[in-house]
Amino acid sequence: MDVPVWVWLVTIAAILAMLAVDYLGHVRTPHAPTLKESAWWSLAYVAVAVAFGAIVFAGWGSQYGGEYFAGYITEKSLSVDNLFVFVLIMTSFRVPREHQQRVLLIGITIALVLRTVFILAGAALIANFAWIFYVFGAFLVWTAIAQARAGTSHDEEFTENAVLRLTRRVFRTTDDYVDHRMTVRIDGKRYITPMLIVMVAIGSADLLFAVDSIPAIFGLTQETFLVFAANAFSLLGLRQLYFLVDGLLDRLVFLNYGLAAILGFIGVKLIIHALHTNELPFVNGGQHVEAIPEIPTSYSLTFIVVVLAVTTVASLAKTRRDQRVGVAAAKGDE
Repeated sequence: MDVPVWVWLVTIAAILAMLAVDYLGHVRTPHAPTLKESAWWSLAYVAVAVAFGAIVFAGWGSQYGGEYFAGYITEKSLSVDNLFVFVLIMTSFRVPREHQQRVLLIGITIALVLRTVFILAGAALIANFAWIFYVFGAFLVWTAIAQARAGTSHDEEFTENAVLRLTRRVFRTTDDYVDHRMTVRIDGKRYITPMLIVMVAIGSADLLFAVDSIPAIFGLTQETFLVFAANAFSLLGLRQLYFLVDGLLDRLVFLNYGLAAILGFIGVKLIIHALHTNELPFVNGGQHVEAIPEIPTSYSLTFIVVVLAVTTVASLAKTRRDQRVGVAAAKGDE
């Protein structure tokens, strides 16, 4: 895929413009967004991502267009899992509802920068070490098993990671929020507020998810431009998605199983690709293994969409059934 420098620059400029709209138009005045506001802006971000995919289709063909959409849908679905952790973090830090938009936006900006570094590192590894596909594939299969074992549980308590503990250890912190300020001067000394701490928590927590999602999208496309764009567009709409599905997260009881199926599928796809580009001397004498056909992008995209649809429908059906049983049980006790 030949991507001119000016296309990179225009894409990055568009992403920065979208961030600017969020910073200047949405979070400058603290408020809790309504469901209608979140829905319209979520739809707008999805429309931008779809329009970008249409441009890829028109400019580079259906293969790369399909790879982009497969990557974007996968990243978007994995980002929903992020939201469970974001809810735990917001609850743990008791972030006022009107300030949650700012926390999410800055945390997502941090995550976008860190993921870009991950993507560039992953692209460099792929370009120089073909065997890295074995590592990525095995890691995704292992992650899929862990997701499946987690079952329908999303109630784990949030625990501070090393980045957050180091931040608390190095800097003086206040106990309470000071409006939406990240730092405050008290008795001539500079303190950081819980607002900055929770932003670091959101950004560093997403970095852990990137360990799963970056290898996953490289399993769908090895084009760095598409990997970067799919990650950026999926992250940029995450703030609005948080408020849109805040009340629906607990209903997605089978999400872990759906994500496990997707990650396992991509892991197997990566291992098959690794066999086709094999250079390891102890595997097939260092020769490529062509006996197993590679999985086309169209199959990958179809599989991902079907799994997500089945997962969502099954989750909502189970939630409604459990609610009916609960109501019936309550009436029986009266």
